[in-house]
Amino acid sequence: MGFDLAGLRAAVTRHGRVARVVVAEVAGSAPREVGAAMLVWDDGRAQSGTIGGGALELMAARAAFARQGLSRHSLGPELGQCCGGAVVLLTEVYDAAALAALERCEVIARGSGAMPLAVARLRDRARAQGATVQPQLVQGWFVEPVTRPSRDVWIWGAGHVGRALVSVLAPLPDLAVTWVDTSAARFPAEVPEGVTTVPAADPARLVSHAPDRGEHLVLTYSHELDFMLCHALLSHRFGWAGLIGSGTKWARFRTRLRALGHEDAQILRICCPIGQKDYGKHPQAIAIGVAGHLLHHGKGSSLACPTHFSASGA
Repeated sequence: MGFDLAGLRAAVTRHGRVARVVVAEVAGSAPREVGAAMLVWDDGRAQSGTIGGGALELMAARAAFARQGLSRHSLGPELGQCCGGAVVLLTEVYDAAALAALERCEVIARGSGAMPLAVARLRDRARAQGATVQPQLVQGWFVEPVTRPSRDVWIWGAGHVGRALVSVLAPLPDLAVTWVDTSAARFPAEVPEGVTTVPAADPARLVSHAPDRGEHLVLTYSHELDFMLCHALLSHRFGWAGLIGSGTKWARFRTRLRALGHEDAQILRICCPIGQKDYGKHPQAIAIGVAGHLLHHGKGSSLACPTHFSASGA
């Protein structure tokens, strides 16, 4: 959780003046954690992101351009929410000029008066030692690290499942998504913000340009193209890879990959099947299962396929 500068920049470019409302402090039970944020524009009538929904979010969106700075809200007595806790919100309005002042920041700290020594130390440790800074309110100053993508995710295939999967993964600020297919015509006219599309007549040749720790989801329109991508991945360094398909498809792929000289231990680094069969075969249902599989891996699970995931796909 942190300050999504890229997302805010895109919103300001599209809408002009944009308010950002972030949860700065929580006491007791609350719908979202410290650092959860939403962007508001069109005088509070449109937004992206969420600070938890309900009466708190509605109130904060409507007041976003009228009330800036820190404000404290008791969820029960003030807003009738049954969470029972209290939150402190920080509301700020940004335009292109305000954004320009943040471009080189790794940690964003703001508040009234002179910067407290404790805040200065947090920023110095982050800058000099690479220390991790959590969003927090310190002596009236709110401190947030700028969110940078920490995971490179390559999605191979822009069919129905690929499109659904990109729509699920694109909003996650810690993912840098690269989307590959055989021609520009296979991508939709509208691509989510921050997603890099790469048309490649021979996608397998592009694997060598992927980061060594890249994570790959292979779900093209062609079993043969899927196979060539698996072969290319096993000939290149990668962090994790998942292949959509059935157990039968994967058994055939393993036999062919062994014939090309790949060892079993290496082949099994590709996880297949991926997703959750019980969710069904609708593209969105498959995408949710595959996205869950990817996020499960990102929590530090083994490179092997988690046993509770089942086959999904062709």
